[in-house]
Amino acid sequence: MDCRALPSHKLPHQSKLFLEYLNNFSKVQAFYAHAPKMASVTAVASKLDFPKELRSAVAAILRAQNAAFGAGPAVFENLDRLEKGAVAIVSGQQVGLFGGPAYSFYKALSAIQLANEVTRSGIEAVPVFWMATEDHDVDEVRHVSWFQEGQLKRFELAAPPEQEAGRPVGKILLGPQIDEQVHEAAELLVKQGSVLLAQFLKESYNRGETYGSAFAKLFVRLFSQLGLILLDPLDPALHRIAAPVYRQAIEDRDTLNEKLLRRGKELEAAGFSAQVKVTATSTLLFYMGNQCNECGDKAQTKAQASDGVRKAITANGHGKFQAGEKQWATAELLKAIESTPQDFSPSALLRAVVQDYLLPTVGYIGGAAEIAYFAQSEVVYRHVLGRMPVILPRPDFTLVDIKAAKLLRVYNLKVEDIWAGSQEVRRRMERASVPKELSRDFDRNHKQVTKMLDQLHDQLKKLDPTLQGAVETARKKIEYQIDKLRRKTGRATVAKATLLAVYENFLEQLLYPHKVLQSRELCLLPFLARWGPGGLTELQKLCGSKNLGHHCIVQLS
Repeated sequence: MDCRALPSHKLPHQSKLFLEYLNNFSKVQAFYAHAPKMASVTAVASKLDFPKELRSAVAAILRAQNAAFGAGPAVFENLDRLEKGAVAIVSGQQVGLFGGPAYSFYKALSAIQLANEVTRSGIEAVPVFWMATEDHDVDEVRHVSWFQEGQLKRFELAAPPEQEAGRPVGKILLGPQIDEQVHEAAELLVKQGSVLLAQFLKESYNRGETYGSAFAKLFVRLFSQLGLILLDPLDPALHRIAAPVYRQAIEDRDTLNEKLLRRGKELEAAGFSAQVKVTATSTLLFYMGNQCNECGDKAQTKAQASDGVRKAITANGHGKFQAGEKQWATAELLKAIESTPQDFSPSALLRAVVQDYLLPTVGYIGGAAEIAYFAQSEVVYRHVLGRMPVILPRPDFTLVDIKAAKLLRVYNLKVEDIWAGSQEVRRRMERASVPKELSRDFDRNHKQVTKMLDQLHDQLKKLDPTLQGAVETARKKIEYQIDKLRRKTGRATVAKATLLAVYENFLEQLLYPHKVLQSRELCLLPFLARWGPGGLTELQKLCGSKNLGHHCIVQLS
């Protein structure tokens, strides 16, 4: 298997903060607790003091969850290790349809591989995948794209009914529409060569499952033998354990808000942008419970229809808080958190803190946007936990199939050229289409013209220096016309002008679909079906520490 690693600055659309984090950590170290290195992970692990009672309580909940998902022995062995003192290497992602985009799978494999590396270094470690089931943006998870026969195939479920909108996606049923989607997707997987993956999909996705449970069952079938522990944060038992963090988020709201506002200004002064907007009324909690506040019959009916909808809690001043129709005084809100913690959910800047309150996390594997979140949430970590894991940049991949590899070779292209845009790709393909003999003639004549213009330039310089500009202008015009003629010749050598467009479209749909990196748009399942049973193993090997922060161009055999 051919693999070529690219540094992140070679990728399109990378944020300044992310690039500095990877390449010039000293410029951003004020915003993070640790440098993104495996040495930092082992250093944090050697000092971590995690409560034994908390380990046992969380491990018991995770045993029940993973048993319900259908996990195998390797997962329960890792849960035993977790309870006995192992640290956690954690990653996570939204619970997208059919597993979501490919980087969800890469995150899981990275957690597995890095946990293995830490264990081999002498520190017991287990991989944990945090499923973002509490996220309420269903539009992010109800569709996924597959690359199929040179085109993008979009699988998409309808938006949920109005009364479901705003609820955590982990509670939303897939519904009867999923049957047709699964049938079509499974047929494509069989066509690509994998009856097993088709079976996994059928067993995981059906009308009785939610986005969360279906995702979990698919990941169990793919990663259970590798010991990946899944965590569903919607579990009321986990909320009960996390209740002290929720309470502190309200009790220290003013202090935390002040620190976050200050951090936002510090990021801006350093030339970066805050990932999450924080205002004077922001809190770090959402509310997912009953919206009624002893209201009338008509209002109560409206509030009941909103039950389970995830709404941000805001501070209205003078010890008052509000989420939608619901209002509390501070004491009332704290009492509600104590009695029904499952009605509350952490915001983006508190979510990871809750995660690492529940787990003995020493390393978290995240993408560029997540790393930007942590630049803000670092102040929350310091205030609430007094510790923070090492934030590691996930490895990423662009998978190149046999046909794409051949086209790239024929037209002398690299994957990076596809990222440069359609105009550049077409220009290079047209130039490469010129026959070699004719191409040599173009090169020879171009050199002769250049030599002639150089001689003319020297002669005119002696005669009148002001004429040098005219020579350079003529040079540019001649070179432009020669290049234009060369490209036209290239087009003429193709039997049909549309053929280049077909090839160009194939490469772009596979390598830069919808103008984003492949891993952010395309599902991994069709690639695995073509790659065969060893595909996940091959990818896992590439997900180790040596490729952290790198983008690997992988040619499928």
